[in-house]
Amino acid sequence: MKKKILIVEDETTILNILAERFTSEGFEVFSAENGKIGLELAFKNHPDIILLDIIMPVMDGMAMLDVIRKDVWGEHVHVILLTNLSDNEKVFTSNRNGVFDYLIKCNMTMDNIVQTVEEKLTKSS
Repeated sequence: MKKKILIVEDETTILNILAERFTSEGFEVFSAENGKIGLELAFKNHPDIILLDIIMPVMDGMAMLDVIRKDVWGEHVHVILLTNLSDNEKVFTSNRNGVFDYLIKCNMTMDNIVQTVEEKLTKSS
C-alpha cells in the first residue's frame, strides 16, 4: 500500500515540485496551500506524514500543528516542518509538539527532503 503524504505549502512552485517528486517516488500525495485546507485534508485522509510550512496565509503551520496534536489520530502523526525560518523559539515549540524534523528550505535539495521523509517513515514502521 502506498504511503500517504500531505504537503502544506503556500509557495505554489515549491508545492507542485514536492507533489510531483513524491508522486514519482510512489507516495499518495495530498497538497494544500494553507493550514485550514491542510487540516481538512489531514483529518479526511490521515496521511502517514505531513510536510508543513510555518508561514502561510489563513492558518499558519504552528496553528495547524496545535489543532492536529489535539486529535486522537493527530497526536502521533509524523510531522516535518519545512520552512525558511531558523528561529530557535519555533524549533523549541515544534519539538515540544512532536515534530520529527525541522528542515530549512534554502539548505535542502529535493533529494534531501525525500530522503528525510523516507528515513522517518522507515524508523517508525
